[in-house]
Amino acid sequence: MSDVRNWFNSLPIFTRYWLLCTIVCTLVGRFGLVSPTSLILINDRFINNFEIWRAATSVFFYPLNPGTGFHFLINCYFLYNYSLRLELGEYDARPADYCFLLLFNWICCVIIGLIGEFHVLMDPMVLSILYVWCQLNKDAIVNFWFGTQFKAVYLPWVLFAFNLIISRGGMMELFGILVGHLYVFLKFKYPQEFGGSEFLNTPKILESYFPSQRGNIRWFEAVPQRRQRTRNRFRGYNWGPGYVLGE
Repeated sequence: MSDVRNWFNSLPIFTRYWLLCTIVCTLVGRFGLVSPTSLILINDRFINNFEIWRAATSVFFYPLNPGTGFHFLINCYFLYNYSLRLELGEYDARPADYCFLLLFNWICCVIIGLIGEFHVLMDPMVLSILYVWCQLNKDAIVNFWFGTQFKAVYLPWVLFAFNLIISRGGMMELFGILVGHLYVFLKFKYPQEFGGSEFLNTPKILESYFPSQRGNIRWFEAVPQRRQRTRNRFRGYNWGPGYVLGE
């Protein structure tokens, strides 16, 4: 138990509690401690009865039965693996930005769930985070079943096609891809490639609760492999070239 506790405490905060809430809500519903119908997103009860907790529990809860247990484990693996990579990679030391990413994707998934009357939102939420990581690491090589390897940019579509063929599903994965793409477009592509406004600036209130630990800012598809002298452009101002002390 001490090893499990140490591993759990070593996880970054958002990945840690997202995974914990997912496991707890799923097991609570599975063993009947709480009725599963009170954990899923039901439009009438959410809107008319103001049962707002369903917006959160529908993301954490996944109905377990002999046909869905393996899929739930795969989702937990993707949640742990790619949320961890984002939080310790592109969003390292910027917890407020990662929190805002999760909030934005969560709100989009809830809206899609309400419109499409989808009761469980774990699939699109996990796929949206996986999609963001894959877009920020397009050329990274990922492993899939049976030893297959390909670039990360293709992984979300492979998962969509796999579920479409094997389980005749795929719609939840497709919605997750759309949510992730919306975030990537508004956060990175539209301001940087099209010169548009930044619509997804992290609110100050999140920065006050989760202050940055250091001033590293990583841009879209910018994963530095070595120290370079670069010309910095930030918020429209030219700050000139930066130099590392000692060079």
